[in-house]
Amino acid sequence: MRLGNLERSIMEVLWEHPAGLLAQEIADRLPSQPAVTTVLTVLVRLTHKGLVTREQAGRAHRYLATGGKDSFVAETMRAALDEAGNVSAAVNRFVGTVSPEVAAALRAALEERRDDGKASP
Repeated sequence: MRLGNLERSIMEVLWEHPAGLLAQEIADRLPSQPAVTTVLTVLVRLTHKGLVTREQAGRAHRYLATGGKDSFVAETMRAALDEAGNVSAAVNRFVGTVSPEVAAALRAALEERRDDGKASP
């Protein structure tokens, strides 16, 4: 799922504050200092996308991310691979572009899955 710049900025703020924030608090933490009404509009959009929930907080609402940043990134990567015409080619091209640290993390994750019996040897 692709996010616009303001959507991404708002999600970054919410990921940093897992207990949630009011719209005014979110607006105050954004470098561009958008109007609260603009932030509310984007929060509605993010709610429809399933990335944000809200709960009553007095007369206002507290907004919370529905998942962590790691979950969002993983889902985005999975969705991108689902759209690939040739998954093997896409994965090979991706692996050819990653840093040694990312390659090591991929190897470790695959090894962990194998050890858990979730992947074939």
